[in-house]
Amino acid sequence: MSKIDQVSDPRIPVTILTGFLGAGKTTLLNHVLTANHGQKIAVIVNEFGEVGIDNQLVVGADEEIFEMNNGCICCTVRGDLIRILGDLMFAKEGAAGSKKVEFDRVLIETTGLADPAPVAQTFFVDEEVANLYKLDAIVTVVDAKHAGQHLDDGHEAQEQVAFADVLLLNKIDLVSEEDAAKLELRLKSMNGAAKIYRTQQSQIDINHILGIGAFDLEKKLEIDPGFLEEEAHEHDDEVASLFFREERPLDLRKMERFLQVWLSEHGTDTFRYKGVLHIKGVKQRVIFQGIHMLFTSAPDREWKATETPHSEFVIIGRNLDEAWFREQFAACVAD
Repeated sequence: MSKIDQVSDPRIPVTILTGFLGAGKTTLLNHVLTANHGQKIAVIVNEFGEVGIDNQLVVGADEEIFEMNNGCICCTVRGDLIRILGDLMFAKEGAAGSKKVEFDRVLIETTGLADPAPVAQTFFVDEEVANLYKLDAIVTVVDAKHAGQHLDDGHEAQEQVAFADVLLLNKIDLVSEEDAAKLELRLKSMNGAAKIYRTQQSQIDINHILGIGAFDLEKKLEIDPGFLEEEAHEHDDEVASLFFREERPLDLRKMERFLQVWLSEHGTDTFRYKGVLHIKGVKQRVIFQGIHMLFTSAPDREWKATETPHSEFVIIGRNLDEAWFREQFAACVAD
């Protein structure tokens, strides 16, 4: 796969907004639409059920609002999402028979019951969508007051945390500092790579959630080379994150075999993974990231003279056999 120049990338950035029921997603959406950012945003709102009400709760503005009411965005209506994204681009280009729509980016608000993975996969599995849009970030709103119960009771809430690039710990004013700190540790144990912000009424600097290139690992590493270096914490949650680092070069064929076995046997339980690899005989860093069994990899820039070449990556998933992953990865070190 050829490397895409992020500076000249003409694709429209897309932010996926997720979070459990009542966490504050629509409040955040309204905050984004009324903030003084000077951007025009096309909003896709998903409702679970035939009659939607979220559209009525979204502030009246110049932004275009599109509803999908056929069911959960993560399962039955991926076709609708692809169609709407296609129609949006036709409208932006002023195609015949289409109402002209001007927008700089797209924001998708999923239902609180949605698993965000298939939504994100849409931007990889559909060639036309992948050519027109780029996934900028997945932002998950967490209800600080009720997160413990949601994470204990529902796989959906766990998956929303696991796939996030940014976690907004919302309603922070309703919990004590001690409880907030415990919740942060729990979230970090589930997804050590996500940036966490504490918020009230979903108020957040827009620059922390829009246009951050967080789903693009290469750009993220340029901004924060050590962002993967989160220390894992012990917790009973099924969802957890594993961090790997190795300064010795890896054997490309061994790594490919590891990935093949990993994805065929554990792909469904592997939610997100991303990292940079130091491959023997390759002067450039190799960037890779994926969702479940879909992954991309590409050579990046050459290692700088001031850098120590190394491999580091994070795996986020459910019921991960840490010992197995570490044994398999250790076997990838070049002879």
